[in-house]
Amino acid sequence: MVDMHSMIDLQITIFLLMMAGYVMTKLKILPPESKKPMTDLVIDFVLPCNIIVSFMIEMNRDILISCFAVLCASIVIQLFCAFAGKYFYPVKDERKLAVLKYGTICSNAGFIGNPVVEGLYGPQGLLYASIYLIPQRIVMWSAGVSCFTTAKGKDVIKKVITHPCIIAVFIGFIIMLMPFSLPSGIVKTLKTASNCTTGLSMIVIGHILAGIDLKTIVSKLNLYYCFIRLILFPLLVLAGCRLFSLDWLVTSVCVVLSGMPAGATTAILAAKYDGDEQFAVKIVFLSTILSLITIPLLCVIMEYLL
Repeated sequence: MVDMHSMIDLQITIFLLMMAGYVMTKLKILPPESKKPMTDLVIDFVLPCNIIVSFMIEMNRDILISCFAVLCASIVIQLFCAFAGKYFYPVKDERKLAVLKYGTICSNAGFIGNPVVEGLYGPQGLLYASIYLIPQRIVMWSAGVSCFTTAKGKDVIKKVITHPCIIAVFIGFIIMLMPFSLPSGIVKTLKTASNCTTGLSMIVIGHILAGIDLKTIVSKLNLYYCFIRLILFPLLVLAGCRLFSLDWLVTSVCVVLSGMPAGATTAILAAKYDGDEQFAVKIVFLSTILSLITIPLLCVIMEYLL
């Protein structure tokens, strides 16, 4: 079970690192043009190393069965998110609706979820998180992009297959099945890069959030979105996992990741495809801040029920 003291420490760490990115941006230590290269660094190198390291655990039949259960649960969750994105928001503004749909389908589970799950549940939890994120990353470049534009089949397949995090999952599986270990120098390099995940990810989030007017982030629509994304989804996932009597760690990982805030790519794609970029940044900011409260609450609920 989760050590609640460690969980609180983790949330404080995440908040302070995010504030560090925010303050450094305001002080112009991090210029606006550094946002893209920093984001690319995390997505294209640090997170893939983190994913590969997550597969470096002793594998057995029970873990493989649990991985399959996580994958199935994630597929169901993504299908439900796609449904919710279409029918849960009574909004007439098409540009805002596109943002809400994408923000419902694609959470920030990759950026924030991996370090949170690793901190709460260790290497095995991180492995399950890596499996959980496979369907989301596929949907992210298909149904997700189609919220803003018409996604072309070949482009979708290419983006999915060549995504560094998807490639890292396949590499991780190969390493896990190999009858020998990698050279210690390679392992240490991967682990050293992996250890940067939490720090760099949160600083990048803080960097992105620094461009928002804080006075305008709270509105009924923003709060309604946060309720759907941060509270309703994870509670429904918890009920579903309990209904099918899934393992407590599988349930915990699925619930925590389903309650992650809006993905930073929500704002990036909104800007690229003429969506409501300002609205997108606001729901990313508000849901990220509120998740610092809702994630511990979800863990308390799971600690009591499981």
